[in-house]
Amino acid sequence: MTDSYRTLAGRGQDAFEIRGSEFIGHAAPARDVEAAEAFVAEIREAYADATHNVPAYRVRTDPLTEWSSDDAEPSGSAGKPALNVLQGEELENVVAVVTRYYGGTKLGVGGLARAYSQGVKIAIEDAGIVERRPHESVSITVEYDDSGTVRGILESEGVEFDADYEADVSFDVRVPVEDADGLRDRIRSATSGRAVIEDR
Repeated sequence: MTDSYRTLAGRGQDAFEIRGSEFIGHAAPARDVEAAEAFVAEIREAYADATHNVPAYRVRTDPLTEWSSDDAEPSGSAGKPALNVLQGEELENVVAVVTRYYGGTKLGVGGLARAYSQGVKIAIEDAGIVERRPHESVSITVEYDDSGTVRGILESEGVEFDADYEADVSFDVRVPVEDADGLRDRIRSATSGRAVIEDR
């Protein structure tokens, strides 16, 4: 999955009230299913006294992983509407949880669906949407004689990297997936194959 995609710039949170029930929307980027589930667990723990914590996420796997739960709300009234918002915004690598504190007045399935949708929407708005390109992490190790050459290539390519100067020089590089093979070839060529290049 090398194409760019829409996701969240960071975490978002916002709240509103409907007929005595308080709804708190939470949303965050999630690089994989484990990160999405960790965020759900974190919110459930932080709001353990809430009546419901309704989760939904969409994560870039092959194929795309989508999941939601009604968390004891009437079937189809919570998780699916929350997930629908993520689908409608075409967001990926994203997780949302809508917390509800019940206020004593039932909202009905339609009212709940609107409320849970709204909870996700306001959290997304607070977080902000960005376009991302998938990256991979590569470790490049060279001797000092080659380090200036490799650093120059990395800087000219405009990729993110950290350099560690010890007995040898190690570069931890984040490179867009579609550019990774070309970068490896360029560095191997420039160092006559002396660079040790490993996926991280």
